[in-house]
Amino acid sequence: MRIKNENIRNVAIIAHVDHGKTTLVDELLKQSGTFRSNQFVQERVMDSGDIERERGITILSKNTSVNYGDIKINIIDTPGHADFGGEVERVLKMVNGVVLVVDAFEGPMPQTKFVLRKALELELPVVVCVNKVDRPEARCTDVVDEVLELFMELDANDDQLDSPFVFASARQGTASLSPEKQDENMKCMFEAIIDHIPAPEGDPEAPLQMLITTIDYSEYVGRIGIGKIENGTIKVNDDCTLVNAHNPEFSDRVKISKLYIYEGLQRVEVKEASIGSIVAVSGIAGIRIGDTICSQQNPEALPFVKISEPTLSMFFSVNDSPFAGTEGKFVTSRHLRERLYKELNTDVSLRVEDTDTPETFKVSGRGELHLSILIETMRREGYEFQVAKPEVLFKDVEGKKYEPMETVTIDVPEEFVGSVIEKLGSRKGEMTDMHPSNGGYTRLQFSIPARGLIGYRNEMLTDTKGNGILNSLFDGYEPYKGEIPRRAQGSLIAFESGDAVAYGLFNAQERGDLFIPAGTKVYAGMVVGRNARNDDMEVNVCKKKQLSNMRSSGADDSLKLTTHINMSLEQCLEFIADDELVEVTPQSLRMRKRVLDSQGRKKARNRG
Repeated sequence: MRIKNENIRNVAIIAHVDHGKTTLVDELLKQSGTFRSNQFVQERVMDSGDIERERGITILSKNTSVNYGDIKINIIDTPGHADFGGEVERVLKMVNGVVLVVDAFEGPMPQTKFVLRKALELELPVVVCVNKVDRPEARCTDVVDEVLELFMELDANDDQLDSPFVFASARQGTASLSPEKQDENMKCMFEAIIDHIPAPEGDPEAPLQMLITTIDYSEYVGRIGIGKIENGTIKVNDDCTLVNAHNPEFSDRVKISKLYIYEGLQRVEVKEASIGSIVAVSGIAGIRIGDTICSQQNPEALPFVKISEPTLSMFFSVNDSPFAGTEGKFVTSRHLRERLYKELNTDVSLRVEDTDTPETFKVSGRGELHLSILIETMRREGYEFQVAKPEVLFKDVEGKKYEPMETVTIDVPEEFVGSVIEKLGSRKGEMTDMHPSNGGYTRLQFSIPARGLIGYRNEMLTDTKGNGILNSLFDGYEPYKGEIPRRAQGSLIAFESGDAVAYGLFNAQERGDLFIPAGTKVYAGMVVGRNARNDDMEVNVCKKKQLSNMRSSGADDSLKLTTHINMSLEQCLEFIADDELVEVTPQSLRMRKRVLDSQGRKKARNRG
């Protein structure tokens, strides 16, 4: 008999990036008494990774829980970037409702639409939290109307259209049911969750069924599977069967060695747990996302959501530059292969394939940010490798070439509108909407091929003097739109190996913008700058002035070098051409030609 576990609520916090999900979770944790009164708690406590804290974004979904009265609320903090949409898609299978956070000034944004559509498709109840009501330019009434319009656009049912609205300032720790006046705490937020998110339902007497939606890893106990118990009871030392809905032939006998539940930010070991509980299990070596832990008497797999396909791929290969092996700890193809395949254990949106050569691997993901976070994580772990320019993944539909499309929303001041329209038009973008936005901005919406966005973000910031805000969202496949012109500027390439000196850089900077300062070690074929023209040019940045009695070395002091451009990883990936690579090490990022030898490049061009 199916019953509800009224002592539990399972909820996911979903929103567009930077609308305040993680700060909201912080306050719910604090006001539920999770932390001691004298305990130091850092901001955005749920963003545990170094990269998450540096960039101020959530990359991986996180589990926590708070107690409000006699009810335990399991909360999952999800990413806001479209590139990590796979994280959102799978954790929604673990919850019974969502809290949709919307900025009181910006209103619904592209990713708001994406995450809300996923929740509505699963018929999950929604509590809408209009956050940042303390902003001077907040426009709560308009935002409520925009959210309701979005609900109707996404074909929400009547219950979802009656979703409660809570107005909050997560930073100040206040919330209320009215936008005019804030209460002193977030009590109404807790009550909205308890009243409108249904309790999990299942049959405690039925055979065990638990769907694994997240994988964690510990150096001490190995792989840890996290999921919600749909039916039955799970106990330590139970003999179970592992099955998978996508692979009916797969079946494995396993034993539950340790069982944990979430209390605040901690995992607490327990002996057993029942329906509706979100638990973590260890002791199962081969457990994967999408597996179902069942009783041996009735091994029936639960269905798992189909994760959206990758749209972008890159080739990762062993570093073979003249500086190879000097800065990294893990440099061989075996190291690279093991690390990439290990990532598949926890990232359901990623694909890794072997290629014809054992030194190169094809890695596919949901976007530039998705892949660049993986690259940044690996270099911090001590890996040294090189990557090629991102390429979009085409599809063959009835003999025709189809490509991934993106819906792009750009908010820019009015004086920069013409520049943005011109640039995106040359990249095969089609404008679908244009209207005044908040704060004197104009909002432009385009449908554009995903490959047309590669390299555009930094160009857009330059064109708008840093005032443009760009958001993109995958929007299916459409017939191939034709060739898109390559970048307008070529590369400045080091002519010889050595140390870059001021005299050589002074002569080179007349040709374009430099990426390196004086004293940088370079090798022949390394990209050291951006040419003002659209072709590549070799420059000798190691050239020293010939000294004599008449020409003293002190004259070098008068050479004025322009400030070099310190290229980030994303900028490097956007800048490189098809015949270039980014060399990634724990200490450095270098761009280089695929063929280092000048004569070899000429021969390759002639053959091409």
